[in-house]
Amino acid sequence: MLTHIPVLYQEILEAINPHPGGLYVDGTLGAGGHAHGILEASAPDGRLLGLDVDPAAIELAHKRLASFSERAIIRRASYTTLPDQLLDLGWSQVDGILLDFGVSSMQLDAADRGFSFQADAPLDMRFDPEQPRTAADLVNQLDEEELADLIYRYGEERLSRQIARAIVRSRPLGTTRQLAGVIVQATGRRRSDWHIHPATRTFQALRIAVNHELDAVAEVLPLAVAALAPAGRLAVIAFHSLEDRLVKEFFRRESRDCLCPPRQPVCTCGHHTTILEVTRRPLQPSPAEVEQNPRSRSARLRVAEKISRLT
Repeated sequence: MLTHIPVLYQEILEAINPHPGGLYVDGTLGAGGHAHGILEASAPDGRLLGLDVDPAAIELAHKRLASFSERAIIRRASYTTLPDQLLDLGWSQVDGILLDFGVSSMQLDAADRGFSFQADAPLDMRFDPEQPRTAADLVNQLDEEELADLIYRYGEERLSRQIARAIVRSRPLGTTRQLAGVIVQATGRRRSDWHIHPATRTFQALRIAVNHELDAVAEVLPLAVAALAPAGRLAVIAFHSLEDRLVKEFFRRESRDCLCPPRQPVCTCGHHTTILEVTRRPLQPSPAEVEQNPRSRSARLRVAEKISRLT
């Protein structure tokens, strides 16, 4: 079994605060590490719905959560289908939801998935292998301007145009090492000047685009809040600034009553507060956790609580 270390494990349990009889959702199940903790803490009769589009993750989670029997409900589905999944189970509201965005350690460590350039592999990067478009399709089919915009928007790479130009000139590219080599040459950075590998941001951008990650984040956040019972908690882990910004802006917006411009004398938007921000600043892994699991260093945890409204 591939090694998988749940990020911010204790912080997640404290944020969700599972209790017996509670209903919970792990929308990004992975290998089931966080889910295992939630099910243990909600014994003897708490239940958890785990969702993931990655069949390899589903297989690992089934093994890890087998001891919980019918308390663990595992489905291969996107978290954007949350309302349908809850309707099918007859769950009107849940007590806690966890969303852990980004690529997992087990996906990075599976060389054939193409998420990393540490080993040579096909340029795939799909969370769901049944998805039609791969990273190779983007690299080899987008025109230079589209590719540069993608790398800049999703990778925040300042040298996006240089990199896109080099990629187009080097086509066709079929493997991770081929692409990483082209990027290294395009940037002209000496190894001694590397803060991170020159290909890191481009690989991030391609992965986000292949899996429509930011669209999915924006879609699931209101669905998750709507699914929570009053006082239910939503815990969200993001690993890069684009995701974290979406979560932060959503939490700030939904924790306000009025969204009208400050100078407008009368509220016309009709918006009402739906959540309370439990963490105004994101929680980060401790130095000890980062030392044990260096991949956790960029994790940011934000937590919100559903408020009850008098009707």
